Amino acid sequence: MLKTYRYPRYEYRRPPELDSAPPSRRPVIVVGAGPVGMAAAIDLTQHGVPVVVLDDDDTVSIGSRGVCYAKRALEIFDRLGIGDAVCRKGVSWDVGRTFFGEREVFSFNLRPQPDHKRPGMVNLQQYYLEQMLVERCVEAGVEMRWKNRVAGVRTAERSVSLDVETPDGRYAIDCDWLIVADGARSPIRHMLGLDVEGKVFTDRFLIADVVMQADFPAERWFWFDPPFHRNQSVLLHKQADNVWRIDFQLGWDADPEQEKKPERVVPRIRAMLGEERPFELEWVSVYTFQCRRMQKFRHGRLLFVGDAAHQVSPFGARGANSGIQDTDNLAWKLALVLAGQAPEQLLDSYSEERTVAADENIMNSTRSTDFITPKSGASRTLRNAVLQLAGHHAFARKLVNSGRLSVPSIYTESPLNTPDADAFAGDMVPGAPLDDAPVEVDGQASWLLDQLGGRFQLLVYAERAADVDTSTLAELKTATPIEPMLVTAKPGGRPGMRALHDVRGRFLERYDALPGSAWLVRPDQHVAARWRRLEPGAVRAAMARATCNP
Repeated sequence: MLKTYRYPRYEYRRPPELDSAPPSRRPVIVVGAGPVGMAAAIDLTQHGVPVVVLDDDDTVSIGSRGVCYAKRALEIFDRLGIGDAVCRKGVSWDVGRTFFGEREVFSFNLRPQPDHKRPGMVNLQQYYLEQMLVERCVEAGVEMRWKNRVAGVRTAERSVSLDVETPDGRYAIDCDWLIVADGARSPIRHMLGLDVEGKVFTDRFLIADVVMQADFPAERWFWFDPPFHRNQSVLLHKQADNVWRIDFQLGWDADPEQEKKPERVVPRIRAMLGEERPFELEWVSVYTFQCRRMQKFRHGRLLFVGDAAHQVSPFGARGANSGIQDTDNLAWKLALVLAGQAPEQLLDSYSEERTVAADENIMNSTRSTDFITPKSGASRTLRNAVLQLAGHHAFARKLVNSGRLSVPSIYTESPLNTPDADAFAGDMVPGAPLDDAPVEVDGQASWLLDQLGGRFQLLVYAERAADVDTSTLAELKTATPIEPMLVTAKPGGRPGMRALHDVRGRFLERYDALPGSAWLVRPDQHVAARWRRLEPGAVRAAMARATCNP
């Protein structure tokens, strides 16, 4: 029954720096070929920036590790070129259920609205995701250097120098900017004496990836105090290839090495699944909760992303998802700085926006952990009362917290935003990530987000394309690096201007659109500004603000 994943081995190649002096210099080096590091490399390459990725290993991650990829990450994967592959291979789901004992007390739907391209969540083993990203890196032209371990880092005002160890010896290489994606233990962070601040929670959890045939629906199931694991919690998820992720709460006193042994793991699973269901173990690990972050994510020419910058508990799927959003925020800014189209100050906004996002994730993760693992008898009594009431009363269901699932951050306080001067309803405030909507382009079905991203764009809403004075848009297109685009209630276009037909009225509904309304969209698909009436001067000013150009 066990379908064993065949871990690829990627070819080590002798770096040219071993045979030349002085050190070569690259625009960007990424340290760490995990999902976050490779996402950064692909995104920058798509912006025309050459990238070298250094990794001390020569394969993908061992074990499924990260599992859940939220709708926003999937939308980013679409722009990186792997969205379809992830969704085809992974298990899509929207519904989560919470049980107290054997009784369901709460459920949620991550996609309550219709007409979105991507599901609320896709479950996929991290090794599959990394393999897809490696293949996409190679296709995009990223230079992948396997078995290249960074042994030293030296920073200067205008550059970063690395000492790198390989099977053939040590070499030096310089770069303009270093993206640090080397994980929660981040050797580079330790080399530079940079700390992460926060809390390690006194509890342990067992991960067991189990291969089995089961007719359970593709949903997230979470139990508090189930009969098969009394006084603790359990989580069940389905992954690709009939692999099921089971998390068992163990308590702080559990011995991690003992708990990973099959003679301890198998009885727990049999108690849960029953003696008659066959299964095989694929991967086992024990972990603790950590909620910590660096004080700032930019240190001169070093830019920290993902677990190297911040860590949260696994419940809520906020780790990899927030890391992918880090790179989505960073890549376009770094590309503009490298191209001389924005000052380095723009990179400070990366740290400002993403530390706020990290704090949101840490807050939600901490609250989940406190609910899942009460720290006192009184807290446990209160928690259990909430769970009992949730089965009968709607107000209590809002208090149930088995891990608030990852959602994108809204950069409402970002210095890059232009505050509203006009009244709008809805969620598309400056700083918000765009909601998707079905559209037609030249009569072909598409999605709004598939038409956006990677550059600044200006959306203008109209009943018909013929209603729009395109001379103003042409002037903006000539004077600024902004691509104008029409969104129309009726089908039909204009020569030389891309038009998106809002086929089901979802754009109208979600954006509170009126004829003449306009939205300036950042390359990461976040709203930079919006107006009820298009004025070129206001657009130019908003563009300057969004790129830190005085």
